[in-house]
This record gives sequence, C-alpha cells and structure tokens, in this order.
Amino acid sequence: MSIETLKAAVPPYARDLRLNLDSVLATDLLSEQQLWGAVLACAMTTRSATVIRAVAAEAGDRLKPEAIEAAKAVASRMAIHNIYFRAKHLIGDEAFEGLPARLRRQVSSTPGVGAADVEAWSVAVSAITGCGVCLESHERSLRGAGVSREVVDEVLRVAAVVHALAVTLDAEAASF
Repeated sequence: MSIETLKAAVPPYARDLRLNLDSVLATDLLSEQQLWGAVLACAMTTRSATVIRAVAAEAGDRLKPEAIEAAKAVASRMAIHNIYFRAKHLIGDEAFEGLPARLRRQVSSTPGVGAADVEAWSVAVSAITGCGVCLESHERSLRGAGVSREVVDEVLRVAAVVHALAVTLDAEAASF
C-alpha cells in the first residue's frame, strides 16, 4: 500500500483532507528527513494499521534506516511521556511537578538524525496526543535551537493531516 492508495481511499466528503495531504507532503519548509520522520512518527501515534503500513512503505524509500529507527523511537518514547506528563498536569496538584519522572529518554539524537529533527517529531506526536506540557517543552527546545515558528507550525500541520487521515480511513473501514 502507498500514500497514493490512501489518498484514493479518502471519501468525497473528506476532499479537503486529500488536498491538505498533498499540501503537507509537498512542503518546502521541512527537509525530506524532517517531513517523513514526522509523518512516520505521527502514523505510529494514530495506531491505524492501514496508515502505518502505507507510510512505513513510503518512508522506507525516503529515509535512511537510522532516521526510520529514530522516528519509531520518538513515537514509542512519546507514547510514554505524553501520557505521564499530561496526566501530571491534569491532576492539577503542583506537588506532582516536583516528583522525578524516573522515565528513560535515550533518543535525543542519532548519527544522521539531529536533535532538532527528534524535537520536531516530538512536537508532532505531542500534538496528536494532546500533551500540552510536552508540546511546550519540545517547542521551546526547537525555538532555542533557532528553528522558526513556521517550521514548528509545519510539523503541526503534518500531525493534524496524518491524524485526520487515520480517523477518516478507519471510520470508513468500519462501514457505518
């Protein structure tokens, strides 16, 4: 399965989704590695097997193996961190802020994959899961590294479109 197959499966009522997918995949604000790492990490975060398979096939043609592994590691790590930090924030008890997380975070960069790419992918994944604490932290790291707001905005667009693609296609597969 390919991205083109996914686009063809988008129903007529979701035409905007198809147009937005074309737009984010043609971005000139992100490098190919930034774009496809974000798309892959976001696809994994959606949990949609259909979207994951198609994106993984396409990403395999566009990313080096170390970037694929790093994007997968970001999705996996953020699956832990987004739940933990969002929950601590939502509890609303400031005493929780002082408690150490005691959660490992090994992936901040990999040979061939810079820290800014990892941070951008972390922003995208955090947008899907809705962890404000992680969004703020990773956006702050990106901005501190000199990454523009426009680039951060672009990874947010990628997250929104990949998420919408998974929601729409999974709903259609349910045949209601």
